[in-house]
Amino acid sequence: MEPCDLSATDAIALISSEKLSAEELVRSCLARIEAREHIVKAWAWIDPQKAVRDARELDNKRLAGGPVGVLNGIPFGVKDVIDTADMPTSGNSAHRIGYQPSEDASCVAIARSCGALLLGKTETVELAWGGRIPRTRNPLDPRFTPGGSSSGSAAAVADNHVPLSIGTQTYGSHIRPASFNAIYGYKPTHGLIPWTGAWQNCPSLDTIGWYSRDPRDFSLLARAFQFAGAEERVDVRAHALRLGIARTHNWDMTSPDCRNVVQSAIAALKCEKISVVEVESPAEFRCLNHSHEVIARHEARIHLLPEYLRTGGRMEADFQEIMADEARISPEDYLKCIDHAARSRTMFDSMFGADLDCIITPAAIGEPPKGYGTGDWVMCSIWTLLHAPCVAVPVGKGQNGLPIGVQIVGPRLGDIRLLEIVEQLAPILQGGNDGVSDFAGA
Repeated sequence: MEPCDLSATDAIALISSEKLSAEELVRSCLARIEAREHIVKAWAWIDPQKAVRDARELDNKRLAGGPVGVLNGIPFGVKDVIDTADMPTSGNSAHRIGYQPSEDASCVAIARSCGALLLGKTETVELAWGGRIPRTRNPLDPRFTPGGSSSGSAAAVADNHVPLSIGTQTYGSHIRPASFNAIYGYKPTHGLIPWTGAWQNCPSLDTIGWYSRDPRDFSLLARAFQFAGAEERVDVRAHALRLGIARTHNWDMTSPDCRNVVQSAIAALKCEKISVVEVESPAEFRCLNHSHEVIARHEARIHLLPEYLRTGGRMEADFQEIMADEARISPEDYLKCIDHAARSRTMFDSMFGADLDCIITPAAIGEPPKGYGTGDWVMCSIWTLLHAPCVAVPVGKGQNGLPIGVQIVGPRLGDIRLLEIVEQLAPILQGGNDGVSDFAGA
């Protein structure tokens, strides 16, 4: 195993015991990038020399007895819609090439203050919305998409370029790429990670999340971002859990392969004597996809207006369509959907308690499709609108031998318990489907 193959948790343990240095880890990641980037194309910007200098400086501070952060020495990538003070943020837009922010976004500043090393900026769909698509290919098979809009962030972690990376989600832009790349993706409760300094289209929906190859790494991140209760170990016993399978009104859109993978995962849970029950969603949830779309389009039109005016309206067709308000969304429509979302969030939270710990549901409708398209977001958008924390778990394969994942969903601000549940369930879920381990280090 090369250092670049390590999870953040394992790398930190080796660095802490002086069996590995941050510089050795960074150099290993850079060697992996050099060997694979011409295929994967995950990076929009990277400065190898600076990365090595930063790692060496961090090692020197540690050896001199300086403070050690929670993420000490761990390289990470950042979606190129998130500001970085020492790297440009273009958002894959022809109109923002060379734009250099003066400060780090809050999420980057926090990670760096905890000892993480920013390796570079990862490819994204233009402004995390539409228009220009990224160059990134799925590292498991370059003929297929890695998903989007957090394309490069997911592919970089999947291909062992970095142990961790940051993505964002408005529709399904974080969870779906995790599924397509056979990695873990954590989308926290809405607002739990600060958005300041990141490009925002839809404040009611946009959420910053993290990718990893090991679910234990998310507990490190929870500590770094000082989530309430993150320093305390939650007592979760897999056999005492009560899981709900949420097929939702979108179930008919999933592929037969996806349904088979979900059923195999459920069977594996039941073999371990874990309670799994069908969860009937309230009738009001059937309109959540519609409410999500109305809210997203209304808010995107407002927040894209400055860029539209700055460029003289010379933006890609996706942006032109939003600005033209072709859906004819009225203020009354928007308010109706905002109120619907608020009611639904309260109803959703009330489902959890003595009889239900979390929900398991598909992370995407199936395998990644061929080509550059980002894939269908329908299995993710309702959880985004509900502001619920979600963790994508790689589980099985489809007919093309490509990954299919599930997502485990909990109530708002139930993140710490949800992360512990995922750590307990992931080996069981993967044990119920052959071949998921084959994806590691592709």
